Amino acid sequence: MKAYTDIEQSKKLAEILPIESADMYYRNNGIDAKLMWEHNTPEVKYPCWSLAVLLSILPDSIYNNTNEFSQLEFSKRSVAYHDINDGIKVGSIKDNLVDACYEVIIKLHKLNLL
Repeated sequence: MKAYTDIEQSKKLAEILPIESADMYYRNNGIDAKLMWEHNTPEVKYPCWSLAVLLSILPDSIYNNTNEFSQLEFSKRSVAYHDINDGIKVGSIKDNLVDACYEVIIKLHKLNLL
């Protein structure tokens, strides 16, 4: 099971989320990137987000531009916000929950809902 964002996802999230929200980091030692929990070293290259932090970043509920309530729901492979009138407004089904959370965070950001 995937437990944290990969380097490409981490690069994209670093553009839209506060760096301080990352709970892990990829350290670049000149050869490869290694996942580290501590981030007080000069070799830090990219922040990294665990599944627990990704879930905490997602709001429990959102309001779309018509003020209709939407509620977060997730399963082992999917994340979705359901509108009470129209069904799913924002969602993703992936092979794992990290990828689904990542995709929904990107979608919410593009909609200015995160």
